[in-house]
Amino acid sequence: MKIIRKIEEQQKCSLNMKCRDKKISLIPTMGFLHKGHLSLIDTAKELSEKIVVSIFVNPTQFGEGEDYEKYPRDEKRDLDILADKKVDIVFIPIVKEMYPEGFQTFCQVNQLTKKYCGKSRPGHFKGVTTVVLKLFNIIQPDIAVFGKKDYQQYIIIKRMTEDLNLPINIIASPIVREKNGLAMSSRNKYLNHEQRKEATVLYESLIYASNLIKQGKYGAGFLRKEMTNLIKSKNNTRIDYIDFVNPETLKDVQKIEEPTRILMAVRVGNTKLIDNMEVKP
Repeated sequence: MKIIRKIEEQQKCSLNMKCRDKKISLIPTMGFLHKGHLSLIDTAKELSEKIVVSIFVNPTQFGEGEDYEKYPRDEKRDLDILADKKVDIVFIPIVKEMYPEGFQTFCQVNQLTKKYCGKSRPGHFKGVTTVVLKLFNIIQPDIAVFGKKDYQQYIIIKRMTEDLNLPINIIASPIVREKNGLAMSSRNKYLNHEQRKEATVLYESLIYASNLIKQGKYGAGFLRKEMTNLIKSKNNTRIDYIDFVNPETLKDVQKIEEPTRILMAVRVGNTKLIDNMEVKP
């Protein structure tokens, strides 16, 4: 496993792999890896010969007062995990090289970023698309693998890739959950024991809604109300949003008449957790 920290070195290495007709998969991460990240690597290994994992806590996707400084980091642990997974390259750039003095160019996907997490975190997705586009330009992957847990992010990256005619296949990998149903996330580290137990209500509410739909309850308003009541039955929860959307356009759905994605964000204590699920009538 090769560790690369300089942009120019990574560009040369990627060019060398492409000259040898090696298909490259990229898994962009912010580190503090968990089983969800490892599932992305497993997906990538089925699709390409060379695996590049990037580790970069991107400052431009964090708003004022958010957790950039305290975001969990453990580079040695991450590198040990990636060595065990036998990835080919770990790209770990520094902030000053990714965003040098005078940096002023950003990438923005307009409509898809205005709602859901984009509404409560203005500027977040502009930072995400900018850093992902930079990683794409540096690493030149044929494939990039993202987790469905960040479903809005996946759709936004897919739209950016299509709109800018990037020759990259964007792959979505299924959500990986803990045994209690909680979607795996680096931010789960912030939860104490009691909050971790209460956080399972996100998944429970998604399953509840899915079961109601199977019983013929197709109205999004009714389903949202039922999910809200269940989530509010816990002491430390505060709902940011629960929305029913078209899986490709993210446009609101009022009645479940075809496959629909439920998107949700709930604060458990001070920690914002996101989850989602596809449901069908």
